[in-house]
Amino acid sequence: MATEGPANLLGLDREGLAEFLTGLGEKPFRAAQVQKWIHQMGVSDFGEMTNLSKSLRARLAEHARVDVPTVIADRTASDGTRKWLLELADGNAIETVFIPEDGRGTLCVSSQVGCALECSFCATGHQGFNRNLTSAEIIAQVRVAAQALGHDPRSSNRVLTNVVLMGMGEPLLNFDNVVRAMAIMMDDNAYGLGRRRVTLSTSGVVPALYRLREVSNTSLAISLHAPNDELRDELVPLNRKYPIAELLEACRHYVEGEARRRITFEYVLIRGVNDAPEHARELARLLKGIPSKINLIPFNPFPDSGYSAPDLEAVNDFRDRLIRAGYVTVTRKTRGEDIDAACGQLAGRFQDKTRRRFRQVPVVAEGPA
Repeated sequence: MATEGPANLLGLDREGLAEFLTGLGEKPFRAAQVQKWIHQMGVSDFGEMTNLSKSLRARLAEHARVDVPTVIADRTASDGTRKWLLELADGNAIETVFIPEDGRGTLCVSSQVGCALECSFCATGHQGFNRNLTSAEIIAQVRVAAQALGHDPRSSNRVLTNVVLMGMGEPLLNFDNVVRAMAIMMDDNAYGLGRRRVTLSTSGVVPALYRLREVSNTSLAISLHAPNDELRDELVPLNRKYPIAELLEACRHYVEGEARRRITFEYVLIRGVNDAPEHARELARLLKGIPSKINLIPFNPFPDSGYSAPDLEAVNDFRDRLIRAGYVTVTRKTRGEDIDAACGQLAGRFQDKTRRRFRQVPVVAEGPA
């Protein structure tokens, strides 16, 4: 969303920030200093950036700003999962989730206000779509979480160790802003996350996957959810445009020449839909030859979905069949379900601007649980 007035420096990567400072008559190396103040020290007031000259601080105060969304809900689940509802400048709201684990802390960030893909098992897709997030609005989710959690990017003992673009929206339909935000996440002057610790999850926008290989080396997750086109057409309508064969060819290209790179395939297990033994056997044949890890995700309920989760026996049987076929396979533990923070449950608050529906999606803003 374009805004008038001073530039929001929060969403500029190192190159963009250097270009901005050059336009103010400064040397490009100042970008590293400003980045550290904004992202590592969480400073928004240019007057507090004491290793910058007074004249530069004055020019920054005149021509730039560091704006972050307003936190209107901050809830913690019984398992420690924490979810923020963030209000954007235009009144829309997005959700961001932090999942703590032993030795690991993963932040799930959104890339769009809503989602236009209409995946049938996802609450976000049921709500519709409003717009893309700016790079500043994407990286602001990391900053808000880092400050709330007491995370210090300069420390070796970090609270926030991983970021996944698996929240609201399809990241590859907001390509430039997402790539810029990921560059900031991985920049040593900002959050310093390794490339294997930033993961982009996509439903399979095939042309953008080829482009991503050229500009970023981030980890990749594919929302697959079905082992054949007929079933995937139903669950992931984007498959009608980019069928499985085209998607997997793009996946092979993405890992080509990268001996240690694997693609994570996400598979939501839905009772009586895609959880049968024959589906597991078909999936094992489908992914043969692709360096893969398979994440099984028992379906997380939401109102009016029409779906239900499989029983534990079916989940374990599906997993064991894939393991016997030689795949690294894990069942993702449901986290944050009691605050609607589990995979597929994020909704946010926004007006749907797609043609199929238009409504305000209500969210009750509650304090910490």
